[in-house]
Amino acid sequence: MIEVLVADDQAAVRAGLVLILGAAPDVRVAGEAADGAEAVALARELRPDVVLMDVRMPRLDGIAATREIAGFTDVLVLTTFDMDEYVFGALRAGAAGFLLKDVDADRLVEAVRTVAAGDGIIAPRVTRRLIGAFAARPASPAEPPGLADLTPREREVFACLGEGLSNGQIADRLHMAETTTKTHVSRILGKLGLTSRVQAAILAQETALSGIPGAAPSRELP
Repeated sequence: MIEVLVADDQAAVRAGLVLILGAAPDVRVAGEAADGAEAVALARELRPDVVLMDVRMPRLDGIAATREIAGFTDVLVLTTFDMDEYVFGALRAGAAGFLLKDVDADRLVEAVRTVAAGDGIIAPRVTRRLIGAFAARPASPAEPPGLADLTPREREVFACLGEGLSNGQIADRLHMAETTTKTHVSRILGKLGLTSRVQAAILAQETALSGIPGAAPSRELP
């Protein structure tokens, strides 16, 4: 059962999200938060598998709240706004996914399952703009800290993350168990000082653009 904490300052929106998630046989809403500070407190208390996080909330906004909890709970940001400051802010804060509130119910539930399984997801209309923004950045010749500590196998997994592959797809390509893939991803995040696979995917694409060995050519994020 996937345990989810829903954080949104609008009671009607929260109620709708709870209704959608509660209809899924493998999802249980463990709690609700009306602001970012409450989301952080409940996430620490309940330790849900996924926090469904709004961005604009009182007391503590969703990006700041994500920064507080992304190290121990996966965060799926769900917002009305696809402004770059929110997209980049959420991903830098460690969010495992970013969706817009116009997403349909089935896709929302599937996104929660995807994030809970250890994969990342970004709204399609946001993805290409995100890739374009990173592609436009000047290439840095310096190898990111921690990259040299990756084993050859971890570099292969890292490259696959940069291609936007899921854990299952990485396992198929590299001929290993999906549980082993998850272990490699966790070790990669630890060595690179990251909190989400989306951050790792972005870094892999940046290193590829810089011509650093061990990174993949740029394409869509997971």
